Amino acid sequence: MQFFSNRKTLAGLLAALLASLPVTAAAQDQEVEYAATALSTTVTMIKGRGGNIAVSSGEDGVFIIDDQLKPLTDQLLGSIRKVSDRPIRFVINTHYHADHVGGNETIGGSGAVIIAHDNIRERMSTDQFNHFWKETTPAWPKKSLPVVTFNDQVTLHLNGEAVKVTHVPRGHTDGDSIVHFPTSNVIHMGDIFFNGLYPYIDLDGGGTIQGMIAAVELGISLADDETQVIPGHGPMSDLQGLKEYHEFLTRARDNVQALIDQGMSLDQVVAAKPTAEWDDILGKVWITPEQLVIFIFNSLTGVDHFTPLEPQETTTE
Repeated sequence: MQFFSNRKTLAGLLAALLASLPVTAAAQDQEVEYAATALSTTVTMIKGRGGNIAVSSGEDGVFIIDDQLKPLTDQLLGSIRKVSDRPIRFVINTHYHADHVGGNETIGGSGAVIIAHDNIRERMSTDQFNHFWKETTPAWPKKSLPVVTFNDQVTLHLNGEAVKVTHVPRGHTDGDSIVHFPTSNVIHMGDIFFNGLYPYIDLDGGGTIQGMIAAVELGISLADDETQVIPGHGPMSDLQGLKEYHEFLTRARDNVQALIDQGMSLDQVVAAKPTAEWDDILGKVWITPEQLVIFIFNSLTGVDHFTPLEPQETTTE
């Protein structure tokens, strides 16, 4: 599955993507259909509501990458048990957002060891205000917090392969990691990779367009033509899809930078529509073209939070 989808299949893709995105608390109690796809003899991808999950199962037990939304934990655990009925030994969080760490409290409370980058534990331990969402996420309960943290890399030697978790600085957030299963030839990109839609860059959480691009370059360097690439949101992809996503990010950044170099303000850059060539395909799922341009503009100008456009003055005659 490549990054750009055929326009004829766009409606179906939109429905699938929307189903994978975070939802309001009121909607989180709904029954969710989980789809499991075996990627190797040990690695399975599970798609439900929230970030995509990877499950490693084998002779050493079970560990998972991310655990979606808190109210859906029981449903998620039911889907994991269909892959393996062994207890979950480890959880790796790719970043701190609620649709990727929501199951930590229940799964960690049952004995699993939660592993994450240092910055994830720090952010989950304190209230986090986000200008994009215009709300504060309170500190998570102690049982939700990672108990093993790392600065650069950590490797899990389980189920027949050395699974390497690598921190990628200031990408989607400041705590993102890419998880590489070398023997299975699978890469979990976390929310560095939004497949088939515009990405959310959490400026308040330390994210930047520059870091996103660098992280995708790392993913590309780990992949070959047979690699299966799990995005944070969206359908499975591959090396070609990752390359197309990299080209899109790079060109979008360069388009915005060129307008900044001309002395344009944020409002002027947004009005110039520097992402117009992708808007019809990628900009109608979740993140809007205007929001993406703000993410990129603020990244490039050193603004560390989301800033909405200035209200337009209206005149009456």
